[in-house]
Amino acid sequence: MLDPSFIFSLAGKLAMLGWLSLLVALLLKPARPYAFPAAQFVIPAILAVGYILLIWQGRAGFETGGFGSIEAVRALFANDAALTAGWLHYLAFDLFIGAWISRDAANRGISPLIVLPSLPLTFLFGPTGLLLYLAARAAHRPKEIAQ
Repeated sequence: MLDPSFIFSLAGKLAMLGWLSLLVALLLKPARPYAFPAAQFVIPAILAVGYILLIWQGRAGFETGGFGSIEAVRALFANDAALTAGWLHYLAFDLFIGAWISRDAANRGISPLIVLPSLPLTFLFGPTGLLLYLAARAAHRPKEIAQ
């Protein structure tokens, strides 16, 4: 049986390790920020397994909650297993998006200095960081090669 408090604490540390590896890769190897596969796939996969296990463990307590109204969501997240699973959901998806931002920027030749602000924003405020990166990406004009 998983302890949701322990998993919550462990997952936060694991996600932070993934974010730090993304930042280090971005700053040290700007041409290849995807050099750390842990942040791209391994850590999000571990978080996903934790998510599935917590959903399975807490399934009996989910009858009172749901997604049809704010009250139902509140009732669902009153269950610690569901609340922790929701947290792992955010951690996994935000890190996966951060890794995608890093890969996409490298493939497009976008400067790490332009990408850098979007990563902490994605970590802290998911969609806000993604939106900032998408705006930077839209404004980016690839350098033309001199002939």
